[in-house]
Amino acid sequence: MLYTFIDFKKDGLDRLKLESWINTVGWETLLNKRSTTWRGLPEADKQNPTEKSAKALMQKHPTLIKRPVIESGEGLSVGFKGAL
Repeated sequence: MLYTFIDFKKDGLDRLKLESWINTVGWETLLNKRSTTWRGLPEADKQNPTEKSAKALMQKHPTLIKRPVIESGEGLSVGFKGAL
């Protein structure tokens, strides 16, 4: 299996890639409201997020994106889902 690891916490995330993920799974799925980064944001940034504001926040703070994000021929998987 061939894969490419992208450390978007360290390297940032391409705007087009983020838009592609949002178009595929929705911004609500990608935005991690349980992260310490989210909790550290000003209250004004957390009130009633929209796709536009969420996209800007995720671009500025990539740690707001749920991880892992796995792209494959079968689609896109976000976060840890599944049983032990």
